[in-house]
Amino acid sequence: MGMEIAFAAKITDEETAGLPVIEFPGRIRVVDTVRAIDRACDELRQAGVIGFDTETRPSFRAGVVHRVALLQLSTRETAYLFRLNRIPLARPILALLEDAKVTKVGAAIAGDLHALHELRHFRERGFVDLQQLAPEWGIEEKSVRKLSAIVLGQRVSKAQRLSNWEAQKLTPKQQLYAATDAWVCERIYDRLLRCKQNAEF
Repeated sequence: MGMEIAFAAKITDEETAGLPVIEFPGRIRVVDTVRAIDRACDELRQAGVIGFDTETRPSFRAGVVHRVALLQLSTRETAYLFRLNRIPLARPILALLEDAKVTKVGAAIAGDLHALHELRHFRERGFVDLQQLAPEWGIEEKSVRKLSAIVLGQRVSKAQRLSNWEAQKLTPKQQLYAATDAWVCERIYDRLLRCKQNAEF
């Protein structure tokens, strides 16, 4: 008989900082050419459930807003980093974002989707927002960092968040950060669902 796991409603910054860092352990593929798009999207579609996030170059001046530079879509094994400042938001990517059969899990996804809509219009389907899902388990935190801390017992590093996502080349640290941000959303989702399923037996 499964046991229902009770998650903490909240966690402090200090408690979070004391946890080990979680990092994506798989392969990272930077998609920065048009010819690489089809294969990446084909592999992502086969996964069924993928993590989702975007990154935008930070602006340090009032009124200056940059366009989304990176779209991260991750399976458990492979994270694909689509460099949207280099490649178009092409039809195969849009088809994936519109595919209701592929569950795309993120946090605070409205902002990410709005940024993508600035590039091209599409009708998103199959998206799950952890911020809307977590309260079903009594979790009141909203950030990926704290959701990961509560659900997985590990924290997501935010050290690269304000780095330049339009750089000529993404550094290994940027790639790992971006991959982790998308991948960890799928891991949180999976853990939450498994806890609920265990509780129902």
